[in-house]
Amino acid sequence: MEIGQKVKVYRLRDRVSPAIVNKLGKVGTIQGYRMTDGSGVGVVVQFEDNSATWFFEDELKPAQ
Repeated sequence: MEIGQKVKVYRLRDRVSPAIVNKLGKVGTIQGYRMTDGSGVGVVVQFEDNSATWFFEDELKPAQ
């Protein structure tokens, strides 16, 4: 996954807020990366409504 790539949120690993649950199925653009727990890397995704949050790579897939 690369910065600028369009991705779709297709699953969520953990319990999250309703605002993030609403991103399920949405397409956004990768803006950067984030260390998650010292060993993992998350992906920061920005959506059309200008909101941004991070996801694990296995929660995303390339947008068609």
